[in-house]
Amino acid sequence: MKVTIVGAGNVGATCADVMAYRGIASEIVLLDIREGFAEGKALDITQCATNTGFNTKVTGVTNDYSRTAGSNVVVITSGIPRKPGMTREELIGINAGIVKSVAENLLQHSPDAIFVIVSNPMDTMTYLAYKSLGLPKNRIIGMGGALDSSRFRTYLSLALDKPANDISAMVIGGHGDTTMIPLTRLASYNGIPVSQFLTQEQLEKVAADTMVGGATLTALLGTSAWYAPGASVAYLVDSILNDQKKMIACSVFVEGEYGQNDICIGVPCIIGKNGIEEIVDIKLNDAEKALFAKSADAVRSMNDALATVLG
Repeated sequence: MKVTIVGAGNVGATCADVMAYRGIASEIVLLDIREGFAEGKALDITQCATNTGFNTKVTGVTNDYSRTAGSNVVVITSGIPRKPGMTREELIGINAGIVKSVAENLLQHSPDAIFVIVSNPMDTMTYLAYKSLGLPKNRIIGMGGALDSSRFRTYLSLALDKPANDISAMVIGGHGDTTMIPLTRLASYNGIPVSQFLTQEQLEKVAADTMVGGATLTALLGTSAWYAPGASVAYLVDSILNDQKKMIACSVFVEGEYGQNDICIGVPCIIGKNGIEEIVDIKLNDAEKALFAKSADAVRSMNDALATVLG
C-alpha cells in the first residue's frame, strides 16, 4: 500500500517516520517544493531501518507529482504553520491556494486515492478540497478531531493519573481553539464515567486545556506542534489502509448530520478502507447540541472568508 505525504516539514516527516516504524504502509513518498528537502528527510528516516527493523520504502521527491502515482492515501500537510499569537483562521488566505493546487495535482496521478487534510484551518481546507475535487465525501477526511481527541485523553490521563490508553474520550466540532467540543460527559476510564473520579471543576479545566492544546504548544515551541499531529495522521491512515473500522472524530462534509449542512466539521466516523464508512450519530444533550451549532456557525464563517479570498 502506497501513501504520499505532501509537505516534508515537521508534521509530514513525523507522520512518515511513525508510519514507517509501525509498518503501516509498504511505500511512502514525501514530496516538498524545497529542493532536496524531502529527499533528505526520506534518507534520514530510511537510515533508521537497520536499528528499528522496518521494511517500508521511503522516498523523497522535489515537486514531482508523477512519483506519487498510484497512491492509496494522500496526506496534505503543506502550507505555513502557525506562529505564536496567530489563529488558524489567519492562515486561510495563504494556505487555500496551496492546498487547492496540491490536491488537484495529487488527484491527477492517484484518481482513486483517499485524501487526508492536515493543513490549517483544517475544516475549511477540507471543505475546499471537497468542493474543488468533486469526489464523494467519504474520500475527503480532515484529521483534526483525531489530534484533539488525543490531547483530550492526555489531559484526562494527567488529571486521573491513569494510563491514557485506558481512557476513551472524543472531541467533536470545529478544529479551533474556541470551536472544539471535548465531550466530558461521555469520557470514560475503562468503561466507568470519568465524572466518578474527577470533579466538575477538574473536568472543566481538562476541557479548557484541551481546547488551547495547540496554542499552548505554539507558544512554547514558537511554531505548531508536530509529534502528536504526525502520530494522529498515522493513526488515521492505519485505520484506512488496514480497514480497521476505528471510530475516530474526523472533519467530513455533512448533509443533515447533527443538524448541519454544507460544511466540513468534526463528527464521530467509522474509518476503513473506503475512508469515511459511516458517520455515527451520538445522542447529544441540549447543551452539547447548542455548542455544536455554535461551532458550526464559526466554521461556516471561515468558509465565507475562504469564498472571499478565492473570489
